[in-house]
Amino acid sequence: MNKLCALLFIATFLLHACLAQEAATDITDSLFSTYDSYREPTLSDRRIKYSDLQPLFEEYNRDPAFTVQQVGTSIEGRPLKLISLGRGETDVFLWSQMHGDEPTATQAIFDILNFFQSGDFQPEKESILSKLRLHFLPMLNPDGAEVFQRRNTLGIDINRDALRLQSPEGRTLKRVRDSLDADFGFNLHDQSTYYNAERSPNPATISYLAPAYNYEKEINETRGNAMRIIVFMNNIIQHYAPGQVGRYNDDFEPRAFGDNIQKWGTGTILIESGGYPDDPEKQFIRKLNYVSILSAIYAIATGAYEEIPLADYEKIPENDRKLFDLKLVGLTYPLLGTDYLLDVGIQRQEIDKAGHDDFWYKSIVTDQGDLSTYYGYHTLDASGYRAVGAKVYPETLSSLEEAKKLDPMGLLRSGYGYIRLQSLPAGTEQSPLPLHLVATNFKVPDLRLNVGVNPTFFLQKDGVLRYAVINGFLLDLQDGTGEFGNALILR
Repeated sequence: MNKLCALLFIATFLLHACLAQEAATDITDSLFSTYDSYREPTLSDRRIKYSDLQPLFEEYNRDPAFTVQQVGTSIEGRPLKLISLGRGETDVFLWSQMHGDEPTATQAIFDILNFFQSGDFQPEKESILSKLRLHFLPMLNPDGAEVFQRRNTLGIDINRDALRLQSPEGRTLKRVRDSLDADFGFNLHDQSTYYNAERSPNPATISYLAPAYNYEKEINETRGNAMRIIVFMNNIIQHYAPGQVGRYNDDFEPRAFGDNIQKWGTGTILIESGGYPDDPEKQFIRKLNYVSILSAIYAIATGAYEEIPLADYEKIPENDRKLFDLKLVGLTYPLLGTDYLLDVGIQRQEIDKAGHDDFWYKSIVTDQGDLSTYYGYHTLDASGYRAVGAKVYPETLSSLEEAKKLDPMGLLRSGYGYIRLQSLPAGTEQSPLPLHLVATNFKVPDLRLNVGVNPTFFLQKDGVLRYAVINGFLLDLQDGTGEFGNALILR
């Protein structure tokens, strides 16, 4: 009889666990399809600043369902705010943008807060808020965000200040963690768009880590629960970005906050937002953050993660870093009278404009040779194509306005990549045309492909120019198509 009761208990427990996982999966589809209703419209670009958040803090401070409190101050005096809601016994702590140029999850946090402020999903929200107390600390590094840089005003990486605690931002993070003694923590970041899922051309759109708390990488209940939640979130992301999830190496970093917060007893989930094709502002990735984090919160409230096998965590591919924006394969490159075959990998660097609220592109060749183990967001099989240098338009024009009267695609088809101007536009280094604008005394370089050079040349086949590469952007000269950002002004 006792054995029968035990079997019935186990069967009932497993049934409840399966139902909880199914319910958590069901909410995900609804969250994805209704996302636009909760997306915070005032945060539409990545280069957000504390002043963009201030009206939102004030809005939630007026809502009695939320508690907004100042928990610290940055070096330059900007307030660090904690927004809390819920009445449960399990504390979940989410913090974002300890690196000032990593804002994707900050945007998603305010989307999540809009969700909780709405009148929708009442049964699901009641399940969450009756079981959990949620705490959000967005933009931990507002000084870095002001100038869109990783480090704080002290010039240190806050995520390596968990031991010395020299930064007021780091001291605030530890003080809040300790005061909450949070059960779960979400450490929210952005990573380079050039990470890919291991041995795959797919970008690591989202990457995860359950940080180790010692050099032995032991797994206790706290870290194990974080791993299970990561597996749960990975299963969600696979529906919307299949094959585009990576897992960070879990070598212990004794200075890092994630590793120490794990050690201090909070099950820590690191989430890194990477790249997604044709999403330079990471707005689709923001949506994935919203859906997966909310689903994970619901899974914590319902216990849907508890029976997930730990072994599934290791099945997530590791992060790799083998992506280019543009990869040319098998290009014929003439050098000193001899033809060589090269793969060429190009990456587009973002250069901030004054005010740090927008950017322009300056591309470089980052590698060349045999790149068969590397991948590209855009890959062109350049077999049979020959690299040809770009020419200078023979007439020196008076101004940009005069240059705009020309047919840029016609110039490109004739092999021109540069236009000389007597007067270059002031205060900018980006050309609005798909051709470089150069000063009258600027010496246009001969074709020489090398790591670090700006990639501007043509691809010729059977004596006909077929493609133009201008500042690392590929343009099809037959139909005029191609993703284009900007060319350069060269003085």
